Amino acid sequence: MRRLSMNISAIAAACAAALLAGCNLAPVYKTPDLPVPETVSANAAPVLASEVALQQAQALQWLQSPQLRDVVALALSNNRDLRVAVENIEKARAQYGITRADLLPGITAQAQGNRTRSAADLTTTGRSTINEQYTAQLGFASYELDLWGRIRNLSEASLQQFLLSQENQRNVQISLVADVSNAWLTLAADQARLQLAKDTLDSRIKAFELTRKMYELGSTSGLVLAQNQTTVDTARGDVASYTSQVDRDRNALQLLVGGPVPAPLLPTAQTLMNGAGDGIESGSDVAALKAVPVPLPSTVLLKRPDVQAAERNLQAMNASIGAARAAMFPSITLTGSIGTGSSDLDRLFGNGNSTWSFIPLVRLPIFDAGRNRANVQVAESNQRIALNQYEKFVQTAFREVADVLADRAQWGERLSAQTSMVANTQKAFDLSNARFKAGVDNYLSVLDAQRSLYTAQQTLIGLRLSEQLNRVTLWKALGGEEAAQQS
Repeated sequence: MRRLSMNISAIAAACAAALLAGCNLAPVYKTPDLPVPETVSANAAPVLASEVALQQAQALQWLQSPQLRDVVALALSNNRDLRVAVENIEKARAQYGITRADLLPGITAQAQGNRTRSAADLTTTGRSTINEQYTAQLGFASYELDLWGRIRNLSEASLQQFLLSQENQRNVQISLVADVSNAWLTLAADQARLQLAKDTLDSRIKAFELTRKMYELGSTSGLVLAQNQTTVDTARGDVASYTSQVDRDRNALQLLVGGPVPAPLLPTAQTLMNGAGDGIESGSDVAALKAVPVPLPSTVLLKRPDVQAAERNLQAMNASIGAARAAMFPSITLTGSIGTGSSDLDRLFGNGNSTWSFIPLVRLPIFDAGRNRANVQVAESNQRIALNQYEKFVQTAFREVADVLADRAQWGERLSAQTSMVANTQKAFDLSNARFKAGVDNYLSVLDAQRSLYTAQQTLIGLRLSEQLNRVTLWKALGGEEAAQQS
């Protein structure tokens, strides 16, 4: 009966092993759903923003357009680059957990059964024998005593890499807010350019129809009619060009957001020019910032996430030097176990069957052909590289802020001058048109005045866009710390 029981146990163990061998703990792969419509021209459902992203976006009160803040919230929820940065944080956190676990011994439990049959010719009795051995143990293997701080320094380096990934995520988020704001403002500017081109086309078509009637009555020449036609064709080309540009701007914004943007959140042709009708008080700015203190303390730049990330990398490389130096000293590893053993499974946990082992191991590097010393030199070189990279990040931050402030100081004068130019070119066009109708001047002066007015209006739109982009760039250059609603 006992032999039958053992055979049944062996068969059950074999069946269990076969079943476990068929297990697969990997998740079932499924082709991801495409985050785009089925066709290029199809309209997909707009993406949604999470509650956390809405709160983060509403905190950006320097963005005075509620629509723009909502678009930023959509990007914070759905942008793929930001999702990658968040996952990199989780990866770095797990890596830090791995290195920190090396500070403590890993304890494992082990159970083993061994049953062998010896042939009759190999035994002294001339009969086959069956030997059984069963053990159960609890112990740890190759636990290193951290006498010289090697493991502590490796853990510190992993911690700094984890903190670096957090700063990188913050940098990606700040860049994303700036990129979305720039794309939204650019779309608003191109819509204003498109609206100006359409208005210009309408007025030129009316002027052409009037000129054609005058030509049919014989009160003007065919040259004037042809010149008038060229202005209509030019305006038609501009309308087509800006129409396609607005579509490209919308596509660029959707890529940053991570999906289609609801139509109510898109800017209009009037958003950049006067702000009316978009939840902004008439005449206010879409982006507004507090006045930057002059002189600006350089310590403000140290709060930028890219500078903080470079410093974290420097600290990680510094800790790596300690780990490399510790490898040149003796190391002590411990292996131990405690358990029980028996030749009979029924008496495995009986009295007097306890077992234990303790194996300390000392390793002393004597000759490694200079490997450890070279590893120290590599770590020191990495630290010097990280130091120079940190200093360059600080210098770059200083230059970027200085450049933005240099441009900012002249924006008021440039906008005032261009606004005056638009008003004066409008007067010049009105006077030229009146003189032509009165027969005092030819149509060339009207064409020149018309082109000058159109160019001045387009330039004003471009300057207003550049001024708003300058505000966004200043917020980004300061690391997102000095931006607020304008007081």
